Amino acid sequence: MPSPVPTAHPEGVAITTTAHLPGGRAETRRFWPQGWWRLVDIQIGIIPLPVYLILVVLLWVLTAEGEIKADAPTMIAVLVLGGFTCAEIGKRLPVLRQIGAGAIFATFIPSALVYYALIPGPIVKAITDFTKFTNFLYLYIAAIIVGSILGMDRAVLIKGFLKIFVPLGLGSLAAGCVGTLVGTLLGLGTHHTFFFIVVPIMAGGVGEGAIPLSIGYGSILGIPQGDVFAQVLPPVMLGSLTAIILAGTLNWVGKRKPHLTGEGRLQPDTENDMEASTPVETGPIDAATVAAAGLTAVTLYLLGVMCHHLTGLPAPVAMLFLAVLAKLASAVSPRLQAGGFIVYKFVQVGMTYPLLFAIGVSLTPWDKLVAAFTIPNLITIVATVVTLMATGYVVGRRLGMYPIETAIVNACHSGQGGTGDVAILTAANRMSLMPFAQIATRIGGALTVTGTLVFLKWITAAPV
Repeated sequence: MPSPVPTAHPEGVAITTTAHLPGGRAETRRFWPQGWWRLVDIQIGIIPLPVYLILVVLLWVLTAEGEIKADAPTMIAVLVLGGFTCAEIGKRLPVLRQIGAGAIFATFIPSALVYYALIPGPIVKAITDFTKFTNFLYLYIAAIIVGSILGMDRAVLIKGFLKIFVPLGLGSLAAGCVGTLVGTLLGLGTHHTFFFIVVPIMAGGVGEGAIPLSIGYGSILGIPQGDVFAQVLPPVMLGSLTAIILAGTLNWVGKRKPHLTGEGRLQPDTENDMEASTPVETGPIDAATVAAAGLTAVTLYLLGVMCHHLTGLPAPVAMLFLAVLAKLASAVSPRLQAGGFIVYKFVQVGMTYPLLFAIGVSLTPWDKLVAAFTIPNLITIVATVVTLMATGYVVGRRLGMYPIETAIVNACHSGQGGTGDVAILTAANRMSLMPFAQIATRIGGALTVTGTLVFLKWITAAPV
């Protein structure tokens, strides 16, 4: 009888084959290490299954022992575990997974869990402290903006920034008119619909929108700012949820009608990312280059903070303009641009769902969201967001832009600020649109708030 013949395994492990023997198996597999490796390669999000199970046990024990703290290692474990668990549930649901359920679940499930006290108090406090004190939302946005801008073609960048204001402006006007008309017809009143439902949706989120809007309303109308804030916050949140769902739906439409989308490119002129060209133009990118690109993003953000103190321009917007200037002036080498693209991809893949989970726990009050769930409010909010996006779609197509992309950028104008941008673009799978989304959210929101307060003061002061 011939003896078994050893064969080489790619990992350097000898595996005995007996396929040539009568009744022999093609390969004798043992659990260690091949079987274990197969388990490790099973992932929940980015988390290997054995690591996932270990983290669950560790965090349960640490919570029971009162050792959950708001330090970086613990919070990375908590947010990664929570974010990818919620996202994975959403991604596995039939139908809903096609319309961005991963982003929706990662944001709103933790909000509900906090409200119903299903997340232990120490974990909620630690996440809230970590999110607010580290401000890592802006680190995320900095990496996304800098990486995506540095990866764009210069011609596309110039044309895109000039063109995007047209669908954004026309969409805002159309949404204001349609939303106010719908709310009025449903008995909400023209004044209430416009100032307390439609405008908050397009005000730029909570920190840059609802809060200054409520302060201005309170001052002009002579009512407590807290009462006003309680009225304008629900439309902000429900408008953002509507935009997330519609953006996910457009992503689904784009897969079936590819001629309507650039898959993250705003215009059909040329490619705007470096994914294909990077290896050819720059060669392999080492860790030092990636680290340098990350530091460049942080530096641009700090310059944006400085501009905010000097001019009052929001730091993310100032950072956006500085990144565009650096790109147009060729101030960043191709190698560093390629490193920036890798930083962008890393934070997109590794940080998005943990960030959304943190936002859901610390910045998304479930009771305020539920408060907006009345039929007239829902219809008015949906009509406003649909009109905003539909106008962006039609105008963008007329201007030679990809209509799905322009509709998604317009959707960000109805989002929950920077957090809404992340959720909307994640649901749409178009994170490369973040620079344009920031224009819609920050600049569009600032113009909406300023113009509305001037208009309200004028009609309040006008003689009857």
